[in-house]
Amino acid sequence: MAIKTFNLPDPGEGLVEAEIVEWKVAPGDSVKVNDMVLEIETAKSLVELPIPWAGTVKELLVEVGQTIDVGTPIISIDDGKGGDETPAAPAADKADGASEAILVGYGAKAGATARRPRKAAAPSGSASAPVASAAVASAPTETEQVAAAAPVAEHVAPAPRTESPAPAVAEPVSREGRPKAKPPVRKLAKDLGVDLWSVQGSGTDGIITRDDVHAFVSGSGSAAAQAVSAPAAAGVNGAAAPGGTAYAPFGSGPREERTPIKGVRKMTAQAMVGSAFTAPHVTEWITIDVTKTMELVDRLKGSREFKDVKVTPLLVLAKALVLAVKRNPGMNATWDEAAQEIVQKNYVNLGIAAATPRGLIVPNIKDAHGMSMLELAQAIGALTATAREGRTQPAEMSGGTMTITNVGVFGVDSGTPIINPGESVIVCFGAIRKQPWVVTDADGNDEIAIRHVTQLAVSFDHRLIDGELGSRFLSDLAAILADPAQALVWG
Repeated sequence: MAIKTFNLPDPGEGLVEAEIVEWKVAPGDSVKVNDMVLEIETAKSLVELPIPWAGTVKELLVEVGQTIDVGTPIISIDDGKGGDETPAAPAADKADGASEAILVGYGAKAGATARRPRKAAAPSGSASAPVASAAVASAPTETEQVAAAAPVAEHVAPAPRTESPAPAVAEPVSREGRPKAKPPVRKLAKDLGVDLWSVQGSGTDGIITRDDVHAFVSGSGSAAAQAVSAPAAAGVNGAAAPGGTAYAPFGSGPREERTPIKGVRKMTAQAMVGSAFTAPHVTEWITIDVTKTMELVDRLKGSREFKDVKVTPLLVLAKALVLAVKRNPGMNATWDEAAQEIVQKNYVNLGIAAATPRGLIVPNIKDAHGMSMLELAQAIGALTATAREGRTQPAEMSGGTMTITNVGVFGVDSGTPIINPGESVIVCFGAIRKQPWVVTDADGNDEIAIRHVTQLAVSFDHRLIDGELGSRFLSDLAAILADPAQALVWG
């Protein structure tokens, strides 16, 4: 038989490593060319990986939860043709594309970047047993607007199971394979000194959850196992018990939990620090009566043309933004420090900041300036659905020119957002509330009425955008939201 070993391909975008999220095959399974065999997580997205050969899976060489470098052998396939075993090709040989497939939606990046130190060394030897799967949590349900950032946990690298004494009655009849649990749960159990074989799983197909582990520690397990777990839960030698962000009820379980900084959360942190300390930020606010915008949203929701798309005030703001940019093109530019030039963008790739289980991402709508209101609604819907599934590709997050972040879904009025790297403007959309408002009638008389009111904030790079330009842009945005008919005049 001929054994072919498939290495982790180059995902491009300067990425040099990925985390194993879920195996979709097991040893002995038959696969065809381009069958999806593995899901990986890079610092930018989740990606399903196709196999370039047909045959039978011989061995899974890496486990769920491991972070590995590009070029690392990940799976071996018996193609049934006979012959000697094919060695894994080194990472440097992948550029010719002869032996390695490129990830779906990617291409090999010209000029490889220097590899940074590995986060965790792969365990010696290969795992021949089926590897447990780690499912990615679904994103929060979208309400009326697209969500802004929310801190979340990443997958934790798996750790060897630590056996702890337990009475024979607590042991299963068989210990073949491994208890069913995701890597973060295995890590939690290890840190608490809990033997997963002693824990009864309450999840689908008997999968052990974090709650099952905490319940075992708090009293549902055997006295012997609890005695072993107690010191860890109390923080022996001052060590905090790591875990994910699905924290135990307040006041119970470990006093502290730690989440590794990696993946999207790490990249977001680096980008925000770089932006905050590179571009001098200025933020301006305006409060607006958006009653007419809300009336327009209600009419569009009842329109036959918009019946298959989600219509929210965010849609009106997106359309208002591209119109305001046409009137204030200097807002849609970037500062090129290396060339000492201001780069004017005559197109709008509109970013929408979205909270996902993996952290904040900012996919963008390409050429939003040329879209109708319906096309924008469809694009925002597709962008949101992809982000919710955690499958936004790097190409969809690159090339943005300006961004909208919506804190209103959390009931927050406004904020001082940090500019997305590579851009010069970010607009913050606050909650829309019914409030008393002074209204002037046709005769010039003032009266107090209940109106829909919101706040907009815009942060901009003061190196290339001065206060006058930023103020005009924000004023134009407000004018359209206050009276969407203004778009007919400026459009």
